[in-house]
Amino acid sequence: MRTAAVTPQVRRPSAVRALTVLLASTAAATVVVELLNWWYAPEQEFGLAVRTGWAMLRSLGFLLLIGQVDRGRAGAKPFGLILAVTTVFAVGRLVVPRQGVPPLPGLIGFAALTALCVAVVVLLYRSDAVARHLVRHRRGLVVEGGTITWREVAPKRPQVTGWLLTARVAAFTYSPLTLVPALVAGGAVLDGRLAAVPVVLLWFGTGIMVSYLVLFCTAFLMRGRPWARRLLVTIALGVLAVNLPLCWWLLGLDGLVRDGAPLLAAVLLTLYALHRATPTPPPTVASTPPPTREPR
Repeated sequence: MRTAAVTPQVRRPSAVRALTVLLASTAAATVVVELLNWWYAPEQEFGLAVRTGWAMLRSLGFLLLIGQVDRGRAGAKPFGLILAVTTVFAVGRLVVPRQGVPPLPGLIGFAALTALCVAVVVLLYRSDAVARHLVRHRRGLVVEGGTITWREVAPKRPQVTGWLLTARVAAFTYSPLTLVPALVAGGAVLDGRLAAVPVVLLWFGTGIMVSYLVLFCTAFLMRGRPWARRLLVTIALGVLAVNLPLCWWLLGLDGLVRDGAPLLAAVLLTLYALHRATPTPPPTVASTPPPTREPR
């Protein structure tokens, strides 16, 4: 058994290289803006620390997206879209303080970060060179004809549209967007609202359960099962029905705006993507006409 030779690397298009630099700049800008918000915050409380930490983790998401772009993965488009949208909401909710006017450095940083996120989305969805580059699937070991090769492995599932991938990626954000306000509410419970401890624990458990439900549902969604679409819509509406009232009750109007708005944006993006994604019709077997008898 022999191993195939490694194919030489092809120089990436200039638009792809520009997108890589833009993603790295967005990751750095996310960290800088969050540090500015933390520095100028009048009260550096537990809830602000949790939301700031979650927003800064998005810089790692942009670094992961750089790897997806370098490999030419088709899933980089929906990943970049939902990452850019939720980053704007996650950072924007921390710029505005509970009282008073937002600091000027924070506003300038947020405007710059928003412009970077918009530029990322435009390059991902409007550049023909990027579209031709992001067409590959994951690579793996393939044994064929006594030869082991490390090459692209086509998925066994039917081909799906970009909007369906967008709905899948957006749905995966439900769990962290549920766990973050639950952690913030946990800090509020420690300040004297011990009667709400069971509710907070149930809220936290709901966030974990949602991750498994979405994983199960999207696995069949990618295979074109109609019931998976209806189940994902039910999960999305259920997440809103649980999170929005709890944010209002345990975190007040401020928590409803800061934690409910990003979740609402993710749900609306999921529903819109499901609406735009046309299901792939099942293949039809061509019927052969019955044989005709020739006259004698």
